[in-house]
Amino acid sequence: MTDTTAQTQLPQLLQPHDKDLGGGFNVRRLLPAAQRRSVGPFVFFDHFGPATEKPGTEHDVRPHPHIGLATVTYLFEGAMMHRDSLGSVQEILPGAINWMTSGRGIVHSERKPERLKADTYVNHGLQLWAALPQAHEEVEPSFEHTAASAIPEVVEQGAQVRVLVGEAFGQHSPVRTLVQTVYLDIALPAGGRFELPALAPELAIYAVDADASVNGEAIPAHTMAVLPDGQGAVLTSDVAVRLMVIGGAPLDGPRYITWNFVSSRRERILEAGADWAAQRMGRVPGETEFIPLPGKPFGVREPDTGTTPV
Repeated sequence: MTDTTAQTQLPQLLQPHDKDLGGGFNVRRLLPAAQRRSVGPFVFFDHFGPATEKPGTEHDVRPHPHIGLATVTYLFEGAMMHRDSLGSVQEILPGAINWMTSGRGIVHSERKPERLKADTYVNHGLQLWAALPQAHEEVEPSFEHTAASAIPEVVEQGAQVRVLVGEAFGQHSPVRTLVQTVYLDIALPAGGRFELPALAPELAIYAVDADASVNGEAIPAHTMAVLPDGQGAVLTSDVAVRLMVIGGAPLDGPRYITWNFVSSRRERILEAGADWAAQRMGRVPGETEFIPLPGKPFGVREPDTGTTPV
């Protein structure tokens, strides 16, 4: 590596917290964490599955709102049907990137595709949230689907690397962002050694399916290793492992997260809660269900209650 100090500094390790999203659908949540609230623009990191979907089981996510963030959905296996209040209808398949910019407000649902209702299959993937820059928190909402075939891939140091978002190893993802963002999918073979350069001011590595090492520090599966600011790392593993790299430019100021809302302004969180409670944020065409605003105090009491600064 060009910066040998990265080899001597240990990463900050984040352990997952299991969350039940309802109906027995469990996820491992890495961000936000008490020790670390964000990595680059990413303020939320959920790893779901592998989960077996059977006929008659429903882990659908009913319509719900977002503001001030972009949702980033990436599947390893399975399928989901995305619908939103813009009228977007998109089946999410493995290897694709679905980037939904909520801006001033959007409503969406994620359901089992009709074509799979009678099938047994596995859903496995990640959902991240990227906080929008303060100057763009209230932009018009939008949805962008980038097919798996459009994501650049390269063999680097014996590893297969997919550049999902951002730039790395001479490859540039077509996914558009408003701030420097890095998101990589690295398939490291057994016995592999990979020198990750300092691609952005803030970077973290997540071990998806097996143990690995970062700068010689053991990283168990389902653990996130946050690197020292401005540094890269040496990634190794005795077994084949899938590693996700996230990061980018640091946030341009604090963020508050309540439920599905992200904003640099507390009062905006309350406003969004009131708008959703009154069903003023739009509807997903063809949908009649929705997830109600949680908790009576939301939108009535001071926003400190249930509002987490990031």
